[in-house]
Amino acid sequence: MGEAREIKAPGGGLGVLMPGMGAVATTFMAGVELVKKGIAEPVGSLTQLGTVRLGKRTEDRSPKIKEFVPLQSVGDLVFGGWDAFPDDAYEAAVAAGVLEKDHLSAVRDELREIRPMPAVFDPRYVHRLSATHVREYGSPREAVEMVREDIRVFKRDHGLDRVVMINCASTEAYAQPREAHFTLENFERALDRSDPAVSPAMIYAYAALMEDVPYANGAPSLAVDIPALTQLADERGMPIAGKDFKTGQTWMKTIIAPGLKARMLGLEGWFSANILGNRDGEVLEDPESLKSKEVSKLSVLEHILQPKLYPELYEDISHVVKINYYPPRGDAKEGWDNIDIYGWLGYPMQIKVNFLARDSILAAPMVLDLALFLDLAQRADMGGIQEWLSFYFKSPMALPDLYPEHDLFIQQMKLKNTLRTIMGEEVIHHTGLDYYE
Repeated sequence: MGEAREIKAPGGGLGVLMPGMGAVATTFMAGVELVKKGIAEPVGSLTQLGTVRLGKRTEDRSPKIKEFVPLQSVGDLVFGGWDAFPDDAYEAAVAAGVLEKDHLSAVRDELREIRPMPAVFDPRYVHRLSATHVREYGSPREAVEMVREDIRVFKRDHGLDRVVMINCASTEAYAQPREAHFTLENFERALDRSDPAVSPAMIYAYAALMEDVPYANGAPSLAVDIPALTQLADERGMPIAGKDFKTGQTWMKTIIAPGLKARMLGLEGWFSANILGNRDGEVLEDPESLKSKEVSKLSVLEHILQPKLYPELYEDISHVVKINYYPPRGDAKEGWDNIDIYGWLGYPMQIKVNFLARDSILAAPMVLDLALFLDLAQRADMGGIQEWLSFYFKSPMALPDLYPEHDLFIQQMKLKNTLRTIMGEEVIHHTGLDYYE
């Protein structure tokens, strides 16, 4: 066994602040309140239901993760956030149409108490929303100071010492890193001169880090993954992770693609179509926001299949992703995949996938896990990029000289081995040879 990290105890409550209090955030908050009351189970949450094997298989040690590492209790979570619309969490959850009336009625009082703070909003980055609940500010620097003050007031009002931030906001217009993003000095100058390269997502991320709040980005928007903010996270020792929750179709790709590569089966093409009808779908009708999502989805296969290593199998695949807004679908999105593969001697085969998913139902437990794991990382003095949380993202962050790991099973191994390591347990390598010696 190795030496365990010193991890501060998770005393007191933990605040979870969310830019964007729409379908995902309200489904998460309502779900946690239902779990607190014993009305529902936290299905989909690794921190609540998952186990971690310790030592050899013969030792029969597989505690629940929440019993193995010192996580904050779900009963001690306190919620808040910002939104471009003034609805309280109950009204927003009703409008989102994800949860049934009985579930919402059971936690109506708790959700009514959660009212969003006015959002930092820039119509240049989200074109399709007619925002009615926004901050008035003269420069991005002013906006940052407003968000920082919001964080301080939230902590004071709820008697909290610790807060994490999970971005659940709508997808922003596609952006490539620019000069303002390359260094912290450049970024801070950009804040003062109202450089349009500074997006609302970046303002929230910067404000969080300056207030010593760990940050995870659940949207595909450019945010904490720019070099300037990664540098700031390193300097302040703040855990960061992102980006874009891996919920539906891309999650399926990170399950199926590793299986194809493991068996050295060839791939001719992968056609993906999506229809969704929630606010996220409405925002994605805008071509620039759509591009942010498409880029996030398209990156997965290349990194998993490694065409440079296997050119005869994966060099020239046709990978097409289509996303369509279809209002009747609501939050119940649908993904269609047609996968053209080939096997021995080049003989063709096909895989068809029709995934009738619920976007926010899949994302909500990820918000819970990320909140608890980011808080754990902070209490364990694990600052900077938390690559072990790649498990939750379509576009996981990694150091500039490392390719991001997309294979779901490698990501899961990385996550659990990180937990083993910080608790002083041996990592599991699964060779199993010692059993047969």
